[in-house]
Amino acid sequence: MFSIYQFIIVLFLFLDFNTGTDILPSNTNDTVLYFDIVLNDKVIGNLKATKSSEGNKTFYQSETAIKTRVIKEIEVNYKYDVTFENKVMKMADVVIDVNNKPHANTVTNLKGSQYQIIKNDKKEEVVDPPIDYTTILLYFKEPVNIDRCYSEQNGSFNTIVALGEHSYKKINTKGKENIYYYKNGILEKASIDGGLVKFEIIARK
Repeated sequence: MFSIYQFIIVLFLFLDFNTGTDILPSNTNDTVLYFDIVLNDKVIGNLKATKSSEGNKTFYQSETAIKTRVIKEIEVNYKYDVTFENKVMKMADVVIDVNNKPHANTVTNLKGSQYQIIKNDKKEEVVDPPIDYTTILLYFKEPVNIDRCYSEQNGSFNTIVALGEHSYKKINTKGKENIYYYKNGILEKASIDGGLVKFEIIARK
């Protein structure tokens, strides 16, 4: 049996996404996707991701709520806010709460000719642009001919490997692998291998 702290670490490292309440105003141009988060055949959370456009800007927002019991009850909430302009990421803000208390915050902003990454109010590093594919896009856009994606949560780049049959492997900087399956260009299912535990993200019909 693993500890609650190990469980939280697994969530942070391998659930590079999020769900939940309405974040954007209802708009006929919005794309809204819903997913269930499944652990050991039990739904422990849900994911809602929204895409909205205005002019040459595209806004992606998601909020994830996970509630389960590992020794004691644990609730983890993720909130993503990502903005693209002319197909290039301009800003990403990821907030993580555990049991309704702030736990982590990663912000990436395009400042002039470089991205500045700030984790928990501390400047981490700078990255050269452009960033044109990030993990939140994995829900909306099959990564055809894409070989890497930016992790808004960790402030690093993951490798993407095409497996055929509209499936893709994402490998993070620690060598851990997740598999994503697509239908009609939209994510249908993802298998998240956290080592200690394995999750699935399954699109609602």
